[in-house]
Amino acid sequence: MSPPPTGPPLPFPNLFAASAVAACTAEIMTLPLDTAKVRLQLQGNGASKYKGLLGTCATIAREEGAGALWKGLEPGLHRQVVYGGLRIGLYEPVKNFFVGKDHVGDVPLHLKIAAGLTTGAIGITVASPTDLVKVRMQSEGKLAAGAPKKYPNAVRAYGIILREEGLLGLWKGLGPNIARNAIINAAELASYDQIKQSMLASGIFSDNIVTHLVAGLGAGFFAVCVGSPVDVVKSRVMGERLASLQEWSLGGRAWSCNACQTRL
Repeated sequence: MSPPPTGPPLPFPNLFAASAVAACTAEIMTLPLDTAKVRLQLQGNGASKYKGLLGTCATIAREEGAGALWKGLEPGLHRQVVYGGLRIGLYEPVKNFFVGKDHVGDVPLHLKIAAGLTTGAIGITVASPTDLVKVRMQSEGKLAAGAPKKYPNAVRAYGIILREEGLLGLWKGLGPNIARNAIINAAELASYDQIKQSMLASGIFSDNIVTHLVAGLGAGFFAVCVGSPVDVVKSRVMGERLASLQEWSLGGRAWSCNACQTRL
């Protein structure tokens, strides 16, 4: 059995704020890896521009500048404030609701998973527009000289998508996004909870930053392994329109050049 909690539970506003700050910090530190992941996921079969994590990061930095590795930071922070705050901030209250107020002892693993699925689904349903804009901005590769960005910044991107695709367009890919984030959230939070509980119950570890870090690394690895297939689907669906627009634009430029050569 895990040791008793060291203090009273935090109220939801405090949990939300702490979760949002932690999620935004992680977003800033890991966004280059996420940008490389999105480019690899959106790369079509047979394409070989991006190869591996480090190779993709190097290609993006060489062609678009090092700052391009942080493309989508603005909507990424919007996403983490909303989604990160809700999915983590609601986890303990939802888990306690599932076990009931009279529960004593460790929470069963299946209820931890159920709580993670619930809070992940709730959080991303609210935050899905921020995820859409983040993927669109990350997937925009090197542009031709003088070509304007499709989405100059996050705020304008919300407006462009709303105008071109309608209100529901902001929630494009919601189905796979809910599946992806509910699965990853459940795997991450439940495994984090379980790993930390097992470490504390062993008597070897105490409730400190080392225990939290080890549990977090294990939970993150497990969550990515479980959620990766759905994550690919989510990125493909959300990046679909921008990819088709880029293909049309490139095709249009090629057609114009051919026409010019014909006239000459």
